[in-house]
Amino acid sequence: MAGEVGKAPAQRMPADPFTSFQFAVIVATANGPHVIGGFSDVTGLGAETEVETLRVGGLNSAEVTLPGPTKFSSRLVLKRGLGDSAMLWNWYQQIMSGAITRENVTIKMMSPTNEPKLAWTFSDACPVKWTGPELHAGASAVAFEAIELIHKGFLAVPRA
Repeated sequence: MAGEVGKAPAQRMPADPFTSFQFAVIVATANGPHVIGGFSDVTGLGAETEVETLRVGGLNSAEVTLPGPTKFSSRLVLKRGLGDSAMLWNWYQQIMSGAITRENVTIKMMSPTNEPKLAWTFSDACPVKWTGPELHAGASAVAFEAIELIHKGFLAVPRA
């Protein structure tokens, strides 16, 4: 009942944070979107706005700071267990042959029930480095490949 003395208001439980191990990578090509999954690491989700400090005449006790241009992390790095999907390798081979093809790449963070929760779209991405697996005859580890993409910035996709 409203107004009961001695009862604390009901507190809402905070939402669980999203786990970082469930995500999808989608490359939007001219032939339609390609979901390329199985990645163990995605790094390079970052941006930083430069800060300009100004001294203003007549204001001797402080400096004024203003936001300047924003820079994005130089490379988006995708790392995964080497599988039979050749889409990324074929894209990189096109770049090596001089056929520069830029595509939008979207990283979607998924909920435990496999629903998209957060997403970032990197505009005009292009692969610039491919790293193959380290091969050791005495090891039984998973063979990993990594591909590094440059891009022209990214936008966070609004949540539904």
